[in-house]
Amino acid sequence: MLEKIAIISDIHGNLPALEAVLVDIKRRGIERIICLGDLVGKGPDSAAVVDRVKVVCESVVQGNWDLGITLPQDQSAGLWHQQQLGIDRLAYLEQLPFSVDLYLSGKLFRLFHASAQSVYHRLKRKASKEERLAMFQNTEMTGKAANGKQPDIVGYGDIHIPYLITIKNPSEKSSQNHVSSGLMLFNVGSVGTPYDGIPQACYCILEGETAGIEQAGFAIQFVRVPYDIERAVGLAYAAQMPESQRYEHEITTGLVYK
Repeated sequence: MLEKIAIISDIHGNLPALEAVLVDIKRRGIERIICLGDLVGKGPDSAAVVDRVKVVCESVVQGNWDLGITLPQDQSAGLWHQQQLGIDRLAYLEQLPFSVDLYLSGKLFRLFHASAQSVYHRLKRKASKEERLAMFQNTEMTGKAANGKQPDIVGYGDIHIPYLITIKNPSEKSSQNHVSSGLMLFNVGSVGTPYDGIPQACYCILEGETAGIEQAGFAIQFVRVPYDIERAVGLAYAAQMPESQRYEHEITTGLVYK
């Protein structure tokens, strides 16, 4: 059965952006949604985002902001976001799983927030080949698939910059009768605060066969969705959120605040 799965990540309390993405996903007839973390922080509506994601997503993995906000805070922004979230949502964020595995068209996909090592270990867009290959390792954090194999395709969030690359699999030996399938690494970008210079929400769609483990065609599609940025900025200032100016800069420019 050919199926589509939407992959969203890094919403960061930007409710208008999430709402626009969910409308786009519904318009495409996609019913399965997986979230790769960082539901909270930066934007003013982390509580509403958590509540919405819990309802619409079949799986949610933990991001560095999701874990970080559950720890003791000493800055005004962190304390403000903790207060907005409340005890129950903080408990939900603290227990989120690290990664999720799924099969599509005979390929093992592994999805997590930042890297196979930690929610705090960042893989940049221009990482070395060795650093990229480490994303495919079975670690204490990811565990192993049922058959013990490593993933063929890895998707992650964290850096807010969408891209896709292929990597030669060093564990596969070339021969006359064997064609290497290679590895694929992709970043889904950010729903709430993209950092690639395009101030539009970004997410991915995976498409492939969900029945059986036979090799078949599959696709990874990037989608950009415009949304009401003026409304998103207004919500931040209306809520008197700390660092609203920083948030305004990031969502209006699509660039990280420096």
